[in-house]
Amino acid sequence: MGRWICCPCSRAADPLMLLLLLALGCNPSTAAAASPSVPHVKPSYSFGRTFLGLDKCNACIGTSICKKFFKEEIRFDTWLSSHLKLPPSSLLSYSGNYTDDAKSWRLVDITRLTSKYQHDRADKRICTSLLRTRSCSLERALRRTQRFQKWLRAKRLTPDLVQGLPSPLLRCPSQRLLDRIVRRYAEVPDAGSIYMDHLTDRDKLRLLYTLAVNSHPILLQIFPDVEGWPFPRYLGSCGRLLVSASTRPLRDFFGVAPEVAADLALQLLAVLRSMATNDLNYFFYFTHVDAGTFGVFSNGHLFIRDASTLGVIDKEEGSQLIDGQQEYKDIFSCLTVDCQSALVSCDSIRDQHSLVMVCQDLLPKLLSGKFQPPVQESIDAFLRRCARGLGDGGGASEAMAELAGILKPLRSCDSRFAYRYPDCRYSDKY
Repeated sequence: MGRWICCPCSRAADPLMLLLLLALGCNPSTAAAASPSVPHVKPSYSFGRTFLGLDKCNACIGTSICKKFFKEEIRFDTWLSSHLKLPPSSLLSYSGNYTDDAKSWRLVDITRLTSKYQHDRADKRICTSLLRTRSCSLERALRRTQRFQKWLRAKRLTPDLVQGLPSPLLRCPSQRLLDRIVRRYAEVPDAGSIYMDHLTDRDKLRLLYTLAVNSHPILLQIFPDVEGWPFPRYLGSCGRLLVSASTRPLRDFFGVAPEVAADLALQLLAVLRSMATNDLNYFFYFTHVDAGTFGVFSNGHLFIRDASTLGVIDKEEGSQLIDGQQEYKDIFSCLTVDCQSALVSCDSIRDQHSLVMVCQDLLPKLLSGKFQPPVQESIDAFLRRCARGLGDGGGASEAMAELAGILKPLRSCDSRFAYRYPDCRYSDKY
């Protein structure tokens, strides 16, 4: 409307028309030269549904954080270049940046539950095993299985619905643990209920698929960091990609200064202690540890970076699987592992289980050759005894207290340890 009024015409010479043009703030000498504004075209980040794994949904983790990807509020580090190319899809994890206000950015880890090669193998196994074809609709194939049909009819997640799944989290399930999974499943609106009424068929398939492939994101959801659990924060999932707070793997710290090594070792012992003794009466144990199992935040705080090998035993209720139930196998039992792999017996797990693994695989790499001879000899002697299984009959708590007694005088209190500085100056705790 304004452009039509301001457009000069043959009547512009009329004094009345000239007054009208001036009253409207139109400059008749420049109106004809004005050109319509050209909207700013923002560079576009190109996604493929295949890269994210959205083409596989609902055989995927979820879609809770997809909007942030498409709104460019999550960026891979490679996107900071002018070419805006996506990183290779073959990688297991990526470093990324995350924002809520488009001004401040923080580092995040973007990971797959397993490698794309293993995902592709599992997808092929589903099609060939269930539909006898090389390619198929994964959702249609999985929906036809006996296990998922039982999930559809179930009002509550019970031990029989997860029997035979390969995740250590579910090898010794209690009803209390399964209720916690349903109540805190973050890929659906929070209903705060132990019943699955608020889960759609799609939600049930995503939850079952995640538990069958890798329970890492589920552990991050049901034991959140804001409640003091030693896991990075779960931010959401899109397709087959998971986004969580960023940590550097412990392997990056094997060459650090002695006082930093002592601090990390003490934190590692504290994590193991909290996993064995906590207010909820859950006992956590590792089935495997390596240099990527633990990670360190930028403030020096150590967390469990990869929870995929973490099992949980309910010391309050105990396991509710009866003898023989763990032998049940189906397609969900072998998406990422050999169907013939043996499951660890719940009764075989001892309180020193995780400590012995850490003494064998991690602490020697972190502590060897770092200290003066008398102290180093004490540390090495302890690690040798611990790696053999604490054969003197002592328990894990006593052993951890012994090593902590050696290490505590070796750590320092300065700004390098931001997670406890300056508190360490005023507290005997440190």
